[in-house]
Amino acid sequence: MGHTPGLKPSARGVIVEFIQKMVRSAGRDGVTLGVSGGIDSAVCAALGVEALGAERVHPLILPYGGSDRRHVKDAIRVCELLRLKYNVIDIKPACDSIIALTCKGSRVDAGNIRARVRMIILYHEARCKNLLVMGTGNKSEILIGYFTKYGDGGADLMPIGDLYKTEVRELANELKLPEWIIRKTPTAGLWSGQTDEDEIGMKYEKLDRVLCGIEHDLSDEEIMRIASVSREEILRIREMVERSAHKRMVPRIPKVGYRTVGIDWRE
Repeated sequence: MGHTPGLKPSARGVIVEFIQKMVRSAGRDGVTLGVSGGIDSAVCAALGVEALGAERVHPLILPYGGSDRRHVKDAIRVCELLRLKYNVIDIKPACDSIIALTCKGSRVDAGNIRARVRMIILYHEARCKNLLVMGTGNKSEILIGYFTKYGDGGADLMPIGDLYKTEVRELANELKLPEWIIRKTPTAGLWSGQTDEDEIGMKYEKLDRVLCGIEHDLSDEEIMRIASVSREEILRIREMVERSAHKRMVPRIPKVGYRTVGIDWRE
């Protein structure tokens, strides 16, 4: 791959085999996932169908009231394209009840509640139907902590978790997904008008080059040249990676016994 993102020819086959092995080893009947109408969930759903067959992929569309109407339509189009049976569940009553019981907080706090409520519903679906929960996060989001802990970050498997966002777009082309999905503005759907790149403060093309440079231990000077970004932007991204490390770990446990989960007891 070199020092810039680029989809490996073997990626699709590796991911399909990974999904099959995960479901088989867990003794489950298939997977469930939230389909948002965006590229990440569309790619994951398509990979799930390729690995398991459409009858073993159980998508849920989880809008917050009427604010997500356009995304709901896109999510339905994705499910119909892949010939998946889907359910639409409005999460607004559950989210509003939680906020009513505690404090209102900021819109970011409300967005985190939405992400966690969606995962509660997905795990309930998984439990009822003997499924695994498929997460739809990509490597770019995971590395900078652009996900909700125990929300969209809490899943049983992350098929595209080792693909940068730009590589996900390449894979979408390989899977022959429609152009409107590939070109759609990325959004987590946490509030009206929210977009990923506005929140991150950088286009994914540049972000992925910076992250790939960090991954390969390149100097800031080399990353500046490859990604056409300033040193300040690189330092900001490095800080995002460092500050979000806790989100990528299991809860830390102090070592007291002979072998400790997460330290020297490894699966």
